[in-house]
Amino acid sequence: MIILAVESSCDETAIAITRNGREVLADEIFPQADMHALYGGVVPEIASRNHINVISKLADSALSKAGLTKADIDAVAVTYAPGLIGALLVGLNFAKGLALSLGVPLIPVHHIRGHIAANYIAFPELEPPFVSLIVSGGNTIIADVKDYTDIRIMGYSRDDAAGECFDKAARVLGLPYPGGKPMDDLAQGGDDTAFKLPIAKIDGHPYDMSFSGLKTAVVNMAHNASQKGEEFDKASLAASFTKAVSDSLVPRAMMAVEELGYDKISIAGGVAANSRIRADFEKAAKKAGVKLYAPPLKLCGDNGAMIGCQGYYEYLAGARAGSDLNAYATMEVDKIHY
Repeated sequence: MIILAVESSCDETAIAITRNGREVLADEIFPQADMHALYGGVVPEIASRNHINVISKLADSALSKAGLTKADIDAVAVTYAPGLIGALLVGLNFAKGLALSLGVPLIPVHHIRGHIAANYIAFPELEPPFVSLIVSGGNTIIADVKDYTDIRIMGYSRDDAAGECFDKAARVLGLPYPGGKPMDDLAQGGDDTAFKLPIAKIDGHPYDMSFSGLKTAVVNMAHNASQKGEEFDKASLAASFTKAVSDSLVPRAMMAVEELGYDKISIAGGVAANSRIRADFEKAAKKAGVKLYAPPLKLCGDNGAMIGCQGYYEYLAGARAGSDLNAYATMEVDKIHY
């Protein structure tokens, strides 16, 4: 089954062509990070306008690279939640029009389910059940993936997502947006024990997380030093911050694996590209005798291939949508509706 997939939940315009949920025939992405760097974050209106400008051309390019025509498409999959509402609507309306014109099914796909599915592309042998940590700029979730479309949240961040904190910490350290890779690079030369930073615990909810206190601590340290005209070790602060994030994520995710009795864990999302977090998961998984699945860096960020992959399994589960499908800025991954 050949699916054309559309992803436009934030500032990446992405179109992919996939076959049977595991094979990627083409994966076109138009990144906008440089356009938003001036503002230190994504400007929704700019993101939406850029999606409009490039989405049709990207679809034509993806079809050309796959060596296919529109007549070869069996279904159209699209991200409809969660994300920036204007950005989502651009991709959604494009997908609606395409599906209608081709007379093929429209498959609604939850963005977080797509991130989980990125590992299906990288690892054809991976099948549920397993624990998945989805950690990105907008979400930080520990999920029990019982089946391809049966997913339950075990824990999540009560406030800021880990990726959002990386961007804000990077900003006060004078690093460019997006902050993930610059923070990773800077931390390589630092001492991760130099700064004592908070790791929050939620009473009665062992899998839930909070990163606002960590973000505030880093911002205050940087601002206090600046106001006093003092120099401080930025590399060590970046390393200490990254360690604190990892120490919030890894033990909780591994605890979920132990509780459920699974022998597999996956990590997904943009923050899963961080070298310290990946290394800590590798060590923890090896110690526990658990198989770790971590996608290649190109599949950690937003992309169309992951939407096409998950779209295949949603299709098999009976997911179909009509022209009245709406976009949603927020929606829990285990309480989807359309």
